[in-house]
Amino acid sequence: MNQHAFRHVIAAASVLMTVLLVSEVQTARAEKNTPSGDQKYLLKEEPKAAAEVSAVRKGAKDGDDVMVVGRIGGRKNPWIKGAAAFSIVDRSLTPCNEMEGDTCPTPWDYCCEADLAKATLLVMVHDERGKLVAKDARQLLGVKELDTVVIRGKAKRDKAGNVSVIASKLYVAPVKKETRQ
Repeated sequence: MNQHAFRHVIAAASVLMTVLLVSEVQTARAEKNTPSGDQKYLLKEEPKAAAEVSAVRKGAKDGDDVMVVGRIGGRKNPWIKGAAAFSIVDRSLTPCNEMEGDTCPTPWDYCCEADLAKATLLVMVHDERGKLVAKDARQLLGVKELDTVVIRGKAKRDKAGNVSVIASKLYVAPVKKETRQ
């Protein structure tokens, strides 16, 4: 092969590698913005008119259909081991990583918030038979701490006034800005 032909082969290979690399980057970006969890529990579009956690805690009666929005957190470990269950916090509260100068290693615990108990509720994902799904919510739904989620389900209020939501579907909002975790 002469030197001229060799240069054409190298140039063509370079163009092909660039096209493949760009394609991979675009695919990775699309996957990053798409929830990676079990699609039967995930909504593709954000529901409208979801209530904040505080409003659901105040007004929902046991068995009411609810649509609630919040951020995953409220404790150092907001996950229930071995189950698709986690706590969410009202979006009016500010996690530590969004406070100027704060260096908290677990900003999702909202440790600086005085009224955290009044602005938190438990979410439990149930299957079509009404049973709590026995799989970690992070793997089942592709969620993490501080993700904003919209939950569709039924309110469950106990005698002590604690409120949880039995979730049938949820929407995971795309991350709008980088947050330190």
